[in-house]
Amino acid sequence: MKNIISKSIYAITLFSAFFVACEDVDTIQLDSTANTVVSLSEDNVVLSEDTADDNAVTISWTEPNFGFDAAPSYTIMMDVSGGDFTAAQLISAGSDYNYVFTVAQLNNKLLSLGLSPNEESSVDIRVKTTLSAFQEMISESVTLVVTPYSSILDLSTNLGVVGNATAAGWGNENIPDLPFYTTATAYEYVAYVTLADGEIKFRKDNSWAENFGDTDADGTLEAGGDNIAVTAGTYKITVNMATLTYTMESYSWGIVGSATPNGWGAPDVMLHYNPFSDDWRTVITLVDGDAKFRFNEDWAINYGDTGADGSLEIGGDNIAVSAGHYLVTFNLNTLEYSFEEMDVWGLVGNATANGWDGPNQKFVPDFGINEGYYYINGAVLNDGEIKVRQNDAWALNYGSSSYNAGSTTNDMDLGGSNIPVTAGTYNIILDFSGSTPKITMYPW
Repeated sequence: MKNIISKSIYAITLFSAFFVACEDVDTIQLDSTANTVVSLSEDNVVLSEDTADDNAVTISWTEPNFGFDAAPSYTIMMDVSGGDFTAAQLISAGSDYNYVFTVAQLNNKLLSLGLSPNEESSVDIRVKTTLSAFQEMISESVTLVVTPYSSILDLSTNLGVVGNATAAGWGNENIPDLPFYTTATAYEYVAYVTLADGEIKFRKDNSWAENFGDTDADGTLEAGGDNIAVTAGTYKITVNMATLTYTMESYSWGIVGSATPNGWGAPDVMLHYNPFSDDWRTVITLVDGDAKFRFNEDWAINYGDTGADGSLEIGGDNIAVSAGHYLVTFNLNTLEYSFEEMDVWGLVGNATANGWDGPNQKFVPDFGINEGYYYINGAVLNDGEIKVRQNDAWALNYGSSSYNAGSTTNDMDLGGSNIPVTAGTYNIILDFSGSTPKITMYPW
């Protein structure tokens, strides 16, 4: 990394008064000296996966002088240089006056902003000081020049799961087969799938030219063999293409606790396998409370965090969390986890389980290379209408004023009309990657 002289920049105090239910909200007159000095330990860094656990840069700021006793919280805001911070990455710093980014943490934020690996770019960083829902100050920007690296794994294979127990049925040109991924064992592949009652087979390249079933249901595969009967559930399927054997086991990781929508009982909020970094992730809206991770919605295997150090232990202590919207990451290889605040998209409407008031059914962002894509698989809807909105609120919502019932894909517009749906189970894709947002709904 380059040696850099720390640079500081004084904050411009921005203060907004909000109105709730048409009533005036009392505000506190802030002292004119209530400014924040933001500093970077370095302002030009080149990141490398070989030093992923090392510290990359420290962001520091001085305690504001409000002119009265206060208990502020701080949030670091990071956006591509020249951006307006509406799509910034947000990092909660609590009540501390500094935040240390490891190489891996900073790299993940940069890739989430869409920066290209191995290319020098720059990001603007601000610190937001929050006193209450009605009192915030945002500093001026300080710039960090940085070169990220690619942290995306390639565990893909040409083998997939197909059948009427999957959303794609026995083949759909618009929906690929459920994927298998490589493992540490040669010729052994794994798939994490949610299935309905029905039948499946395994095939290569989304084609019937080379497919495998199980004649006699003995756990041994045969080319062109019989369909494999399955019951509804979430499974880990392991296939060894050298021995032509396979196994299926119930398999899911979820979040449970008083902070989650269903408390300490099932159903847990399911985590989704992320093959691009070999971990498990989801988005979730939490209330103040506690959470843990557990396997198959059962307490036989559960993880908590004894010592609140970001490292998990079997049967460890409950994890205290604050109300908010989060991206949750759970790594079984390193036993590390994180709760990162982020804006979340959800499905709302009288066709959903929670109606127009929510909480909404959350979309999971694409964790790999498809920036701007979000997914819900297996959404059970009633006859009715839906919309898409952010953070369980109506300030930012999308409908479709040009809805075409004969198409699976429809353009969305800000504040657009409700989208009519018929009862069924759907895989839903949001596409915010282009100038016109789109919603695609494939019936199961």
